[in-house]
Amino acid sequence: MVTVYGIVPGSDSEKKGIKAGDKLHTVNGNVIQDILDYRFYLTDTKVRLRLERDGKAYEVEIDKEMYADIGLEFETYLMDKQHSCRNRCIFCFIDQLPPGMRKSLYFKDDDSRMSFLMGNYVTLTNLTDSDIDRIIKMRLTPINISVHTTNPALRVEMMKNKRAGEVLKYLYRLSESGIELNLQIVLCKGVNDGAELDRTMRDLTELPNLPESVSVVPAGLTRFREKLYPLELYTGAECMEILRQVNGFGDKCREKFGKRIFFCGDEFYIKSGTKFPNEDFYEGYPQIENGVGMITSMGAEFSDAVADAGEKKLCGKTVSVATGYAAYDFICELSDKAMEAVNGLNVRVYRIRNDWFGENITVAGLLTATDIINQLREEAEKGNLGERLVLSSSMLKADENIFLDDKTPNDIEKELGVKVRFADCNGEAFLNALTDIG
Repeated sequence: MVTVYGIVPGSDSEKKGIKAGDKLHTVNGNVIQDILDYRFYLTDTKVRLRLERDGKAYEVEIDKEMYADIGLEFETYLMDKQHSCRNRCIFCFIDQLPPGMRKSLYFKDDDSRMSFLMGNYVTLTNLTDSDIDRIIKMRLTPINISVHTTNPALRVEMMKNKRAGEVLKYLYRLSESGIELNLQIVLCKGVNDGAELDRTMRDLTELPNLPESVSVVPAGLTRFREKLYPLELYTGAECMEILRQVNGFGDKCREKFGKRIFFCGDEFYIKSGTKFPNEDFYEGYPQIENGVGMITSMGAEFSDAVADAGEKKLCGKTVSVATGYAAYDFICELSDKAMEAVNGLNVRVYRIRNDWFGENITVAGLLTATDIINQLREEAEKGNLGERLVLSSSMLKADENIFLDDKTPNDIEKELGVKVRFADCNGEAFLNALTDIG
């Protein structure tokens, strides 16, 4: 049972007399607990709702097109509270956050519904047999799962959850039922790499149906790791060896199964100084949101956008870009190409050190406004930032123009005296941000 928070004006629900505050019990006889139940049972062309108002039950019937909404609104997106994580993973990034940040940043999500709806990764430790039954019944696919290792004892040790090993059986059930699986391995030095990584990759190819993709990404380590598991960063040489291991296994998968399946995160290429693969290697970029193939994709998009743009007359215009250490060389490369293609364009790229989380964190998406302001203040005072400062939209909260340190783009504009422009992580958006002076 869930409470109706509002009614869309002119909707079928309003026409049937449903009101905010009414409680929704069932749709076509099925009890409604959350958004998945609601959306799944609402697909029919004829729906019968059982509701309650002031303690009295009533029913309405609605004829509609298949999959069409009926105009009910609920207080939260999920229609109940988001499920929190019960693990204490040795590499958990949230455990490494500095104190004093906004409360929502410390929430550990491990909700299978958010995996289906938003692409979040889950560990399966929150789930029961009945939860798996519901996923299979509703065909909630794809599901994104953090595996880390297929060694049950090691998984328990890494995640500090006694169920972490036994729930690996759910991988088999989901695969057997035809649920598409995108999997993730967060690699921790000396823990689940080497022979353990070989075992994990081999085991995952023995599931009833092959995973759609598996990403191998390094654990992110901030400077706030007191009293936490003593993890170390991979060296450049170690990153190169991991690339050989994973890509070598991927080559065998491509020969045997017709697809690569296993992909390393871009950080391994950057830190080892290894040349990025071409677009065909990534087979449609199944895990680009997880930092796998993002550099290759953005580079190809940028080249296409430059070719399509023609000559733009922007004589004497100067723009600046601020990015993290990881993408700095790549962003410089793209900026040089833009200056070659666009008449009079001058781009200055600034590498921002992550003092907020520690210099081990090098991705642009974890930069704060505080670090950007502090490290560009002198350049601003010299008048070097030009007409615009271009930043990655990944620095902002998904649903709000706010940085991780709770500062806003307006704070940067006020402190540095320059207009801020955000670009999504694709080549065309970046070129537009550089060239559309206004």
